[in-house]
Amino acid sequence: MPTVLSVCWRYLRAFIIIYLCLYAGNGIALLLPVTLPGSIIGMLVLFSLLALQILPVAWVKPGCHLIIRYMALLFVPISVGVMSYTDILTAQFGPIVISCVISTFLVLTVVGLSAHKLHTRSVKEPRDE
Repeated sequence: MPTVLSVCWRYLRAFIIIYLCLYAGNGIALLLPVTLPGSIIGMLVLFSLLALQILPVAWVKPGCHLIIRYMALLFVPISVGVMSYTDILTAQFGPIVISCVISTFLVLTVVGLSAHKLHTRSVKEPRDE
């Protein structure tokens, strides 16, 4: 049975790794000539480390489970912040809705065509010799 100290160390290690990837992503974002959010680059850094098996998944898993478990609670401050921009949102309601609808149909089309292409096999007919 794991001790309290080892469980605390696992959570601490997971959050240290996640934050190091976030700060690395922020640093890389400052160096890039294009504007990309540092958090997205940090997630890509973390994904790369995990995919290349440089970083063991077990080291990050406890922190990720904790963040995912309370994800809905973490969106509350963002939602409250968006509410302060209701005047801008109501003024731009039409373009926002149109862009959401068009992008949704575009994503559905691309995913549908990709899935169709991946899941259909060409049947080779046997040759008569």
